Amino acid sequence: MTRVLMIVNDIDSQPRRLLTRLIAHHIDVDIRIGPGRDGTWNAVPGPEAVDAYDGFVYLGGGLMPDETDRAPWLKNEAALAQAALDADKPQLGICLGGQLLAHITGGEVRAQTGAPEKGATAITMLPAAVEDPVFGQVSRRTHFIESHVDRITALPPEATLLASSELCEIQAFRVGRSWGMQFHPEASAESVRGWEADKLAALGFDKDTLVAEADAVEATSARDAQALFDAFAQEVIGTGS
Repeated sequence: MTRVLMIVNDIDSQPRRLLTRLIAHHIDVDIRIGPGRDGTWNAVPGPEAVDAYDGFVYLGGGLMPDETDRAPWLKNEAALAQAALDADKPQLGICLGGQLLAHITGGEVRAQTGAPEKGATAITMLPAAVEDPVFGQVSRRTHFIESHVDRITALPPEATLLASSELCEIQAFRVGRSWGMQFHPEASAESVRGWEADKLAALGFDKDTLVAEADAVEATSARDAQALFDAFAQEVIGTGS
């Protein structure tokens, strides 16, 4: 059976509709949760696990990819991601996961840099995305949920930039068969409803406005998220066949 290893880096950043789409393709998903209870942490496999899976997913979290003092499991996660890159196995990195993929390939990630993005955000696919096996299935202009204050500020020379937004140039990229993104296609308008209004206000955002904006584009956002996840699933299935 085709298998994917999925790493949860923050208990509040869960796979949501991504998990649903992988299961719909009969992919066995092994979920590992890095953060434990009361500041503890759980074991996440390192590069020795690369041959046991056909694909890998790294989810978001309020960390920098090299903050192994706060999140010790990130050391194994980075080593595993490098091993999967070397083995040419498909990987999907979301938010922190995308930053981690950029970090291990020689890109630059900076904390609290540029304008924060929250809520449904217009994402533009660049010309390189048209022929991309994963992002080529997404509308040329769409909306996905954003939630970040950190960002990728430079990609390595071998990376291909696939998508941008008005406030953040590097929204999606590919290195080999690894795809990283700053936005959250797994999240929905319902996710925005769960955010804390006070924390949003501190960043200059109004929660009610963000919810209304997310509701307005939910149908197209969900459709493009499904297209993206289905295309990634096909990449994983092709590896396992």
